[in-house]
Amino acid sequence: MLVQSLVSGLHVVALPLGFASLFLRGMRLRELRRTRGDAGTRAALLSADNVWGLAALLWIATGLARVFAGEKTPDFYLRNGFFWVKMGIFLVVFALEIQPMVTFIRWRIAKERAAELVASAPLDRLITLNDVETVLVLVIPFAAALMTRGAWLF
Repeated sequence: MLVQSLVSGLHVVALPLGFASLFLRGMRLRELRRTRGDAGTRAALLSADNVWGLAALLWIATGLARVFAGEKTPDFYLRNGFFWVKMGIFLVVFALEIQPMVTFIRWRIAKERAAELVASAPLDRLITLNDVETVLVLVIPFAAALMTRGAWLF
């Protein structure tokens, strides 16, 4: 029971961690759009992005643990419509994250040239993607709340 509680707690903690990091990443992207490559803003953005990545890994790891080694059987999840809604939203967030992830990895690799990469980056698009991801991350807990109550079992 202690391990299941720890896993459940970490799964829940990932939400404010992920939301806050996405929100901060969006603020830093907007700052970069104004400054077009300020090193301090870029570093803050990449730090927020690191926390976002940590939150995503935490969600995936603890989510898998909850489904396959949690209090409820895997069948409870797999037969629950809101589980599939939640997974669908998560997959959309993951798909939207591909461009920002690739962009920020390139910036990390090209440390000396990062300012010129930022100057040529599609910051408006990255901001839009980040904003959509932020909203979707806020929707996930509502699907999760309905799921845990068995609102849509089939």
